Amino acid sequence: MNEDHPSPLPAKSWLERIGQLVSGEPRNIDELLDELRGAQANGLLSNDTLSMVEGAIEVADLTVADVMLPRGQMVCLPADAPLAEIVRRVIDSGHSRFPVYGDDDADQIIGILLAKDLLKCFANGSEHCDIRALLRPAVLIPESKRLDILLKEFRLSRNHMAIVVDEYGGVAGLVTIEDVLEEIVGEIDDEHDEDDPARKKLILPQTDGSFLVNALTPIADFNERLGSEFSDDEFDTIGGMITSEFGHLPEAGEEVAFGGFEFRVTKADARRVHQFAVRVHGA
Repeated sequence: MNEDHPSPLPAKSWLERIGQLVSGEPRNIDELLDELRGAQANGLLSNDTLSMVEGAIEVADLTVADVMLPRGQMVCLPADAPLAEIVRRVIDSGHSRFPVYGDDDADQIIGILLAKDLLKCFANGSEHCDIRALLRPAVLIPESKRLDILLKEFRLSRNHMAIVVDEYGGVAGLVTIEDVLEEIVGEIDDEHDEDDPARKKLILPQTDGSFLVNALTPIADFNERLGSEFSDDEFDTIGGMITSEFGHLPEAGEEVAFGGFEFRVTKADARRVHQFAVRVHGA
């Protein structure tokens, strides 16, 4: 053996590397999470990093049924619809991928249409786009598939969408790689979300003068709506900022005063805060 060039040590897993940050020797997932939250409280982990690690650990306990978009909310395209109708639906939805069905039967998904493929058809100067010729294969998965397994399959196949089928073979919904990643990193907004009516409901005024504030509300939006001057240099959302102010993951009912406002947690789970009741301090 060449002593000048010893064999490299095996690479440590992400879990082993995180273990260097914690003080004890966790015997189960709950103890590991407690250690990580202690590390966050001591400043060794940021709140956002802790949230992502918790999500990565807990996603193994979730199935497709927990995160899929139900069939009733899917935007599907009929393969034999007039091209103008298909283009209109694509533009109105703002999505990039669409299940396409044939024979006027929404359970007969024959493929996935990518908006960019439709655009290429027009860019090539084609007078007629054959929608069926543009379709990519649809991936069918059961509702019971675990999310960690699905994420691995998405990565290996480079697919971004799968059709979820129930025990009878009917379409139950769809799931995208974004749905899975959001369970780990939190909600991911894109430019189309700016026009989503749901974004306008992040801050809801109450009859008693307080506001119900979604934890995912951008700090800039909160400042604009309530006249505050919170910095968004360290945190992007109200949830991240106020959770850091608590110094731990708060439970529903806990309160903290900060920046001239009183924040009371109204909705929370084992991973993150979801909603606050906010009022001007002393009001």
